[in-house]
Amino acid sequence: MNSLFAEAERVFGIEIKWLEATLPLNEQSFPLAVELLHRSKGKVVVCGVGKSGLVARKIAATMTSTGTPAYFLHPADSVHGDAGILAKGDTALVLSKSGDTSEIAALLPVLRSLGIPVVAMVINENSLLGRFAEVALKLPDMSEACPYNLAPTASTTAMMTLGDALAMAMLNLSGFTAEDFANVHPGGLLGRKLLMRVSDIMVTGELPVVPPGTVLARAVELMTRHRGLCIAVNEAGVLQGIFVYGDLGRLMKNRVNIADVSLGDVMIDNPVTVPGDQLLALAVQTMEQRGITSLVVIDHQSKPVGVVYLHDALALGF
Repeated sequence: MNSLFAEAERVFGIEIKWLEATLPLNEQSFPLAVELLHRSKGKVVVCGVGKSGLVARKIAATMTSTGTPAYFLHPADSVHGDAGILAKGDTALVLSKSGDTSEIAALLPVLRSLGIPVVAMVINENSLLGRFAEVALKLPDMSEACPYNLAPTASTTAMMTLGDALAMAMLNLSGFTAEDFANVHPGGLLGRKLLMRVSDIMVTGELPVVPPGTVLARAVELMTRHRGLCIAVNEAGVLQGIFVYGDLGRLMKNRVNIADVSLGDVMIDNPVTVPGDQLLALAVQTMEQRGITSLVVIDHQSKPVGVVYLHDALALGF
């Protein structure tokens, strides 16, 4: 078993070295590549063969989901009708370790005929692809993690990481937001986390609201009917404080006679609140960080309009 883990350590070590070597090679070319891709008036066409093609598919998917329209085109298919998807104004991102494969050689004239500029990921800048590209992102000339230096392993990791870096850089340039991301990922838990607001699940209607001068015994009675929360407001309806079960427990521990005090004497002043339009995921994060189970939702006048409960959010998968 130790020998198996040692192999994992060997592979990780090689791939980390590849990443460490790839970044400084592209200090000058990476910004140029981002600017070229970002200027594209059409789509980004991502191309590659074999393992590089699998990475190219992933890069195209990442770009599309983060605000850069992209699609994958297999170089071999480009000369058998699929080149029809290409259009002037597109920009190509072509992945090839050697840069001299026959499929790449067949693709380049098609791109030239349409005036499509190319960003390449390649080891040899003097290869056919390297010479053709307007910008070349260089991969280090190092051995793969494969013990025979045959199977693409570390080189595809470096390609994948460069692709992620390109996508994130273009995301920043375009001002793509979390809300934009949610719009293209509306389904499932991810969509809910990015789309749902506090107002979507907050409890409204008859809230546990009383004046600060209310006898604490009455506040406790109200609290037991409203999931362990009582809210104090002034005559204008503005939030003054809250009282929860935890506060009651501390009073009982200190042997305080609740018949002798009012809500205003023991309530939490300036409690944590949340606006209704805040993302629910952020409200959940606040509750978890502060160790609380509910937040009072206020309007722009600091008046309570609802309560959001941690349990309700967790039931939705947050």
